[in-house]
Amino acid sequence: MDRRTVPWRNTTHDWKSTVDVHHLTRIRHEWAAFAPSGTKHLILEVVAYAADEAEVRGAGHCTVTFHVNGSVSVADDGRGTDTRFDHHGQAVKKPVMATKDLRFFDHPNAQLLPDGHPRRGASVVAALSEWLIHTNRRAGGAWTQRYELGIPSTGLTRIVDDGTTGTIVHFLPTEPVRTAAEPNADELRQLVTVWPHLTVEVDDRQGG
Repeated sequence: MDRRTVPWRNTTHDWKSTVDVHHLTRIRHEWAAFAPSGTKHLILEVVAYAADEAEVRGAGHCTVTFHVNGSVSVADDGRGTDTRFDHHGQAVKKPVMATKDLRFFDHPNAQLLPDGHPRRGASVVAALSEWLIHTNRRAGGAWTQRYELGIPSTGLTRIVDDGTTGTIVHFLPTEPVRTAAEPNADELRQLVTVWPHLTVEVDDRQGG
């Protein structure tokens, strides 16, 4: 427990814990249940957050890129992931990648994603990725952090603030997830139309 963040109000995630190892381990052990449509499901888990942000703001845009090495990135133009400063002046990012989303995970009436499977949250993406890099730009600064199988492998690292806001989630799904079902760019373009406030561009650099 991080006593510095105890007074902070929990909305989507619990600020008191930065990493929930038990939660991440469960996802990895039950990967087929949490990523039933393979990489496609992980992409939709990330795009759903961009859609949430677009709905709040009235409009938004994101780009899904299929990279030649099998990794995927999702970049949006939202306000960025909530990042606060503790009483020591240290930046603390909402633990979206390494703890459960309180709204969806294990909730019997969780929102369904466009592939027809329940939304569980970004921790599913992190836990089922060999590596994931979360780049976060907000009005108050910009940071990046790397995860391996959901566990942070670097601290929250400040980067140059270029005046923009938004997030980039770049991840390489684990081998079982990648081979379970190959993502199809044309199918993804159709699926993401269910979010009326979000426009999604799909950049397929794999040639598919």
